[in-house]
Amino acid sequence: MKIHSMMATVVLSAVLAAGCASTSNTQSSASEAEFTQAIAAAETSRQQAASVGGEWRDTGKLIEAARKAASEGKYDEALSLAEQARLEGMMGYEQAMGQQAAGPLF
Repeated sequence: MKIHSMMATVVLSAVLAAGCASTSNTQSSASEAEFTQAIAAAETSRQQAASVGGEWRDTGKLIEAARKAASEGKYDEALSLAEQARLEGMMGYEQAMGQQAAGPLF
């Protein structure tokens, strides 16, 4: 009985190790076309925020990092960075507009 348990553990460990190895060697599941669309949305969002003085400090850096990751074929990472940049652009725009509507504090 102990031998069967030990064999099951060894087999399970081998299966898990093979699964992890195959995951690390696979290409990105995101495509270049998805990235192209995402980076365009990020740029548009950044420009909208900049038009009202609401562009956040790191939005451009995120876009740059996304382009670099895409150039290396890391489309999953690139897509994630582009989405972060898009969201920062949206939030920067909303923040700037909210502050304009608030008026002076004193």
